[in-house]
Amino acid sequence: MSFSLSYPDIQTERQGNTGVLGLWCLDSGKAGRTVMISALIHGNELCGAWALKALLARGVQPRRGKLILAFCNLDAFDRFDPAHHDASRYVDEDMNRVWSAQKLSQTQTQEQRRARAILPWLEQADWLLDLHSMHEPCAPLLLTGTLERNIELAKTLGAPEHVIVDSGHQDGVRMRDYGRFSEPEAEETRSLLLECGFHGDPQTPAVALDLIARFLIASEIVDIQDIPSDWRRASPKQQRIVQVTHAVVAPSRQVSFSQAWQGLETLSQAGTCIGQADGQPLLTPYDHCTLIMPSLRQLRPGVTVVRLARDYMAP
Repeated sequence: MSFSLSYPDIQTERQGNTGVLGLWCLDSGKAGRTVMISALIHGNELCGAWALKALLARGVQPRRGKLILAFCNLDAFDRFDPAHHDASRYVDEDMNRVWSAQKLSQTQTQEQRRARAILPWLEQADWLLDLHSMHEPCAPLLLTGTLERNIELAKTLGAPEHVIVDSGHQDGVRMRDYGRFSEPEAEETRSLLLECGFHGDPQTPAVALDLIARFLIASEIVDIQDIPSDWRRASPKQQRIVQVTHAVVAPSRQVSFSQAWQGLETLSQAGTCIGQADGQPLLTPYDHCTLIMPSLRQLRPGVTVVRLARDYMAP
C-alpha cells in the first residue's frame, strides 16, 4: 500500500507553550481532570500530528481542568521520508518501550532524553489518549490494557469497532501503561492507545479526530458544543472486544508468515499454521483465534510479530 498521507507542517505547533518543545498545556483555571493527548511517539505515525494540529487550529479549549498536547518524538519526525517511512519510526530506540523507572533513569538514547522531558507533563495526566498508526493496512484498533475501567471507557466511547484488551510488550513499557495508569487502585486514571490504520492512509487523521472528540466529551473537560461537528464519524453498529492471550515474539530474524495476514482474521480451528519461526510452525492455540497486528516490518529478536486473541469475557 502506498504512503498517501502528506507530511504536516508543524513549525508553529512544535514551539509549544510550556517551555518544552512540542508540549502544550491549555488550562481552564477551573477544577477538573487533566487530560493528555499524545502524538508522534513514533516519527512516521503522522495522523496524530495532523489531529493535534487541527485541534490547536480550531481553538478547542477546556472549560474545566487542563488539556495537555504532546508532539513527542520530534527528532524522528524530522527524519521522515515517505519512501522509507519505517526508518523514521525512532532515532535510537522505540519510544513506546521506554516508560519504566529503569529506562527513564537513563539518558543514553535520544528517546530516553525526550521521554524525560515529557515525563513531568505525563505525570500530571489523569486521562491519556495516545495516537498511533500501523505498519500494515488494518481497521482502526483501540488498545485498552487489561484494567476494567479502560475497557468500560472504550465501550462508553462507542468507537472504533475493534477493541483490544492486551498487556503490552515483552521488550518494554508503553506510555499508556506508565505508572498509575497501570495501577489497579488508581481509579481516577484512564489510558487508551488508538491505532488509526496504516501509517500512510489519508483517512487516519479523521479517525484520530473522531476519537479525540469522543474522549474529550467523556472526560467532561469540554461540552459537546465545544467540539467541531465535522470531527464526529458514524459509530459502528457494535464493538467487538477481544483479549490478547499470546504474543508471538521473534526468537531471531528467521520468522515468516504462511500468507500476507492483514490483521483481524479469525481462524476457526486450533492448530492452524500461520507461519514459522526458526523452522518451527506457529500454530493457533485455540478455535476462533483472531490475529492482531501481524507484521514483520520491524523484525528482530525480541519484537512481537503478531498477537493472538479470543473474544473478551468480562471477569
